[in-house]
Amino acid sequence: MKRLLFICERFAPDLGGLASSATRLVTTLCQLNIEIDVVTWSRYLQPGEVLPPEIEAKFRVYRIGLYRHWDMTMPHTLNVLDWLHSSRAYDAVWGHYLFPSGFLATWFAALKGIPSTVSARGNDIDREMFPPGDFARLQWTLQHAKVITAVSADMSRKIQLLSGRNDVLVLKNTVDTEIFSPQVESKITRASLGIAPDEAVLGFCGELRQKKGQQFLLNALTTVRISSPACLLIIGEVRTSSESVLQLYKTQHPKNYQRILITGHLPNQKDVAEYLRLCDVYLQPSLWEGMPNALLEAMACGCCCIASDAGGIPEVILHGENGFVLARSHLHKLGEAVLECLAMTPEEKNRISQAAGDRILTDYSITQEKLQLQTLINRLIPNS
Repeated sequence: MKRLLFICERFAPDLGGLASSATRLVTTLCQLNIEIDVVTWSRYLQPGEVLPPEIEAKFRVYRIGLYRHWDMTMPHTLNVLDWLHSSRAYDAVWGHYLFPSGFLATWFAALKGIPSTVSARGNDIDREMFPPGDFARLQWTLQHAKVITAVSADMSRKIQLLSGRNDVLVLKNTVDTEIFSPQVESKITRASLGIAPDEAVLGFCGELRQKKGQQFLLNALTTVRISSPACLLIIGEVRTSSESVLQLYKTQHPKNYQRILITGHLPNQKDVAEYLRLCDVYLQPSLWEGMPNALLEAMACGCCCIASDAGGIPEVILHGENGFVLARSHLHKLGEAVLECLAMTPEEKNRISQAAGDRILTDYSITQEKLQLQTLINRLIPNS
């Protein structure tokens, strides 16, 4: 059995799409008979503290306490990786997200003479290519990793421009369609959440913050409520740094603020799916993206989705066929787009919902991901 060292910034039970995708990838890789050690960081530990491994069937999770700055965290992490490799003898290293995980994985693998792979997810390209120091490190990582994966063709093209490589694998995010599916009886109801029968439910899933188009969601709620009753259902949490935006909205639109429902963190995916099925319209007005898990899950649940054209979103949503795409330059018109969507006939809504679910089943299922991962492993560790 081959042994893989998997480095990621977040891992379950941490929040967000990064943790979700890392956990899903590790679980699927184990099904391919790969033994995995996960190294991840935690803000809830003392700086430099290393917890005993959390042992699952075929993988272990080591959590390391973050120092205040990465220039302390990274050297310490390299020491931990060196200690692990001395006893575990890894065949390859995987960095999930280009910095810090991808850089550390590529550097450590080069030091030990073993192959590395890195996953480009979205922000790691769109943001880190601008600061000069970050750009140099980003480019070095892309040039020296043996295998690079990207969550979308859009991300793959950007990597090719940055690195000159044309061998990037597109490793799509996927959805557990047994959990995220339409027309399942739910214990969570509109009435139990205090949603009136005539209210339209505008949905968003994830950690609400500026990057996800927080202000455009609030503006859309304001616009829609001028014409008809509506509420905004946040399936997840609001990032601490973004709470001030909500407080300002509360001051300016107190009645609208009362119709913002926030579930808080939901550790159970089945609960997430139940909330998604309550949405009349699901909104993903991201300013930049890789390929948002939450959007794929909403489509799998048969939601009528309106999303920005960020990253790989136009690769999954075909405008007017299985959802609607709004240019980022026109996100100020999100409310009008929601009203148009709500005005569709039941037949039109059903057509969109069915096509959204079919799109996920065809191209974004876990079965598809397993085939892609086998291709990656064959390239990374031949004869594995």
